[in-house]
Amino acid sequence: MAARAVPTPMPSDVRIMNAVAAALFALAGLAAVAAGGLWVARHPLWTLQGIELRGEVEHQNAVTVRALVVPHLRGTFLTLDLAAARERFEALPWVREAVVQRQFPNRLRVTLREHEPLAWWGEPGGGRLVSVRGEVFEADPDDSAAEHWSTLHGPAGEAEAVVAMYRRLQPLVERLGRDIGRLELSSRGSWQLTLDSGAPIELGRSDAEALARMQRFVTTLPALRARYGPRDIVSADLRYPNGYALQLRGVTTQTGTPADRPAATPPAHAPASSLSRNPSR
Repeated sequence: MAARAVPTPMPSDVRIMNAVAAALFALAGLAAVAAGGLWVARHPLWTLQGIELRGEVEHQNAVTVRALVVPHLRGTFLTLDLAAARERFEALPWVREAVVQRQFPNRLRVTLREHEPLAWWGEPGGGRLVSVRGEVFEADPDDSAAEHWSTLHGPAGEAEAVVAMYRRLQPLVERLGRDIGRLELSSRGSWQLTLDSGAPIELGRSDAEALARMQRFVTTLPALRARYGPRDIVSADLRYPNGYALQLRGVTTQTGTPADRPAATPPAHAPASSLSRNPSR
């Protein structure tokens, strides 16, 4: 019986060279595919040809988008970074949120959601607004009613709390026959309300207590007006524990004070001596 031939093992250096050659061949193939894909992606066929704006676009137009967004878009339809493009659209005035999608073969579809302004933030006409969601943003309102908007202000990060307080106080102020001119939360957490007539009202700290003080003030003021007449409020300090200090135009409780000079009336539900106490802050 003839002996079977035993294959001679391939030398290790030959096996290594074959493995290296195979790896290089595979890398060359991948590089060729990548180069071909890059060439296709950069082909003029995929150059962005237009942007379709959808959603809330009351304050947006083609001129604004072309000037503020298009120069910053990098790449073609296939290579464009959608996250970076979204950030550019969200940097537009009035834009709260943007959704950017590719629209085959060479367009972008952009859906915008705009801020709904509620009031000025900081200073009236200062270019900063606060939305109904409590978001501060920069914009130039073209609404003729903007000059009558309230002004809200507070520490950084507290805009949402200020808006919430504004919504709670507004119905109470309307019962006075006025609107809120300004509402401010100090860095120490104290609330001050200014009527649209310019009269300041000190509310003190704590949201719940400030609202309770304002409710008491609105409830008891008609009795004072029945006594002194429908006079304008000059100022009010509601921080007293058992009442408040109030100035009505043309009313004084001090002997010898001219009748047309505003002066303090006794705190409601509190003796006149309480005026000498320090108001609770």
